[in-house]
Amino acid sequence: MNSDSDLQIAGDILEVPHLLQPPREHPATVAEFAGLARSIAADRSQWAHLVRYDTTTRWYHRLRTGPGYEVWLLSWVPGQGSGRHDHGPSSGVLTVLHGTLTERTEGDTRALRAGAQRVFAPGYVHEVVNDTLEPAVSLHIYYPGLSEMPMHSPQCSTALPRDAGAGAVTTG
Repeated sequence: MNSDSDLQIAGDILEVPHLLQPPREHPATVAEFAGLARSIAADRSQWAHLVRYDTTTRWYHRLRTGPGYEVWLLSWVPGQGSGRHDHGPSSGVLTVLHGTLTERTEGDTRALRAGAQRVFAPGYVHEVVNDTLEPAVSLHIYYPGLSEMPMHSPQCSTALPRDAGAGAVTTG
């Protein structure tokens, strides 16, 4: 009989509750930020009543903040886009809540349907566009909170000069 069972080696997990970490109130890892976005996406009561559609500019609303992070809700009517940009020193999670958005990066284009997530690090250059005939809604989490959004020219990945329209801080 083998006496080296998993229970003998590791012990009964229920007998060592003091070793288990309590759940965190705020996310601290990429996986936890992605999980926060998925949980907000799954609970429409947290965001659906807030959505507005604006035909003149992209609509956005800061949904929540936490230690060092922000959660933004954005709507996109057909034809609206972010322009090529990065998020300065912020990392982020983009989650499509409703509709379809197109993300363009250097040499790649992908359709992001409801439920799709993209995770990005500082310096990630992309453009997000609603090129469908239906409105879309997305959720964006930034860590640290978004402090700048340098715009990039369509031809290259270098930032435009500040006086060329890159001064406004928006979400995207």
